[in-house]
Amino acid sequence: MKFSVTYPLINHPYDPAFLEKENILRFARAAEAAGYDGLGFTDHPAPTERWLRAGGHDALDPFAALAFCAAVTDHLRLIPHILVLPYRNPFLTAKSIATVDRLSGGRFILGTAIGYLKAEYKALGVTFDDRNEIFDECIEVMKGIWAEDDYCFESPRFVALGQTAGPKPVQRPHPPIWIGGNARRARRRVARYGQGWIPFPASATLSKTARTPALEGREQLAEMLDELWSYVDEAGRDRSEIDVHFAAHAGGAPGSDDFDANAHRDELDELAKLGVTWVGAGAPGDSIDHAIETLERYGAEVIAPMRAGS
Repeated sequence: MKFSVTYPLINHPYDPAFLEKENILRFARAAEAAGYDGLGFTDHPAPTERWLRAGGHDALDPFAALAFCAAVTDHLRLIPHILVLPYRNPFLTAKSIATVDRLSGGRFILGTAIGYLKAEYKALGVTFDDRNEIFDECIEVMKGIWAEDDYCFESPRFVALGQTAGPKPVQRPHPPIWIGGNARRARRRVARYGQGWIPFPASATLSKTARTPALEGREQLAEMLDELWSYVDEAGRDRSEIDVHFAAHAGGAPGSDDFDANAHRDELDELAKLGVTWVGAGAPGDSIDHAIETLERYGAEVIAPMRAGS
């Protein structure tokens, strides 16, 4: 089992302390020292004020933030959680990913999904109803420009007439692509061209807001994983090459005083049996000191014992 944490810029209005240079660097270093394997930043370049006031959150640019953290870490994988791929021209996205992957020594993982905020799509000049087709085109373009020089591609949206983009990513043929979302279409994408799946715990209410099927427990996750593995088998791919990133909720929030590490580890064991290979462990957003204390506690009470086999 591997562990990731997303930088807890999770409130609006945000606490300015979370944007101070030293605090971001402290968090990244503390995550690596605690045994975490990955660090993420969210992606919301232009949300509406209405969404923010209804429980949304502010966000740093994930590429800039991950590159910033890459400079002070050695082992953490750098994982936008998640990048809304249709928001950006794929040639620009491919350049950003290749740059971070190159400067970090090959530590980038592309966590991506189609997103759900219509108004953010509109603000960025992208047609919301075309997001699935755009997503697939973006993947094709990025894989192509990473693999080839003098690359050619043509669609109604993007045209390449012999483009070359260097330097290429360190990881070949490209950095791992993890597809987020609970829909069947996301699992089919994973089987077709992905190296990981990121399902989201979602209540029936949240599923309507986020435009993704509900996922309320391990039983539903197991059913979705059975379907994923059937698609992977049909594609003639090796199941062991596919990562699954999920979250564990047993034992409460890691930042709470009554966090039960034993119950949490028990759920991690159950998730591992289902095929989950990465777990996202949350950090609180009330203060940077509390967030870092939580990283240290989770590392000592969960990560270290899990790796010691106890």
